[in-house]
Amino acid sequence: KRNCYTPMTTSNLQLILILFLLISCFSSQVMSKDEDCGAEESGHCVNKSKARKLQWTAFGSILATSVIGVCLPLLTTRFKALQPDRSYFVIVKAFASGIILATGFMHVLPDSFDMLSSACLKDNPWHKFPFTGFVAMLSAIFTLMVDSMATSVYSQKNKSVSKVDPGNKESNDDVTKDTEAVVIDVNNNMHFHGHSHHHGPKEGAESQQLLRYRVIAMVLELGIIVHSVVIGLSMGASSNTCTIKPLIAALCLHQMFEGMGLGGSILQAQYTKMKSGIMVFFFSAITPFGIVLGMLLSNVYKENSPTALITVGLLNASSAGLLIYMALVDLLAQDFMGPKLQGSIKLQLKSYAAVLVGAGGMSFIAKWA
Repeated sequence: KRNCYTPMTTSNLQLILILFLLISCFSSQVMSKDEDCGAEESGHCVNKSKARKLQWTAFGSILATSVIGVCLPLLTTRFKALQPDRSYFVIVKAFASGIILATGFMHVLPDSFDMLSSACLKDNPWHKFPFTGFVAMLSAIFTLMVDSMATSVYSQKNKSVSKVDPGNKESNDDVTKDTEAVVIDVNNNMHFHGHSHHHGPKEGAESQQLLRYRVIAMVLELGIIVHSVVIGLSMGASSNTCTIKPLIAALCLHQMFEGMGLGGSILQAQYTKMKSGIMVFFFSAITPFGIVLGMLLSNVYKENSPTALITVGLLNASSAGLLIYMALVDLLAQDFMGPKLQGSIKLQLKSYAAVLVGAGGMSFIAKWA
């Protein structure tokens, strides 16, 4: 029997509410009657009917590659060499972490700088202050607050379950049962028996690490879906076939590799099948949903309108700060400063190489997306 203490019983509901609040806010903004200050698109590349066909192609392609990318790490438990406690998993996770880091630095942050420094915006205040850097900084600090406080709250709840009166045998037995419910052995599904003072410290450490993985997975998914709905919306609203064609291939690779990073975090969080499925669904469906939303709003959405530039620019800046923080602090630093990598210089070098390959590959894709 596999039991698991699950402190975040409302996390998925919170994620859904936050997502729809963002979408509702964004939709209300783009529906405003701002005029497009940019030049009208013209030439052989602008063809709305052909663009629609490409957009539906993008819908199916991106959905399929997103599912493949996020599910690949979840299927590695079938292969002993790729299980979370193996060196190969650490290397693959380092590769995926490099991809997420490059997504923040090379894709999301530059887009925000371009939008918030556009000539379409008023000189004051948008050209007088670096809003992109400011919002990204605030986003990183806010992510740290959420990361730290959520972990602290859930840790306190876990400690309250583990408290025991040493002189009370019945209490000892109760805590032993509670501790058994917290600890999960991925490889052989072991059950821990005996008195709590023999296993308590080890089990407490494993439970604490599991809580950290769960907070990381939820916060990382939130940052990714905010960015994904924005890029999907931009593609869906465009009628430029010359832009859409290379963007489809670039976004397919982008979503696949980014999904691998998220899938690795979901795997380590050891969610139930239902919760894992919900997170996979949201990641996979959010960019195609953004494409459909952009197609529906294509008649009123003007990507060079001040409202659209400000809204998308600020969302991108906040997403960039979140992704950069998560990649550096919760993914890379946690692994490289952990006992497994600290105990092997050879494994560190392989993991650094994987990070550089992942970041380099995603940076190269930035040429098109």
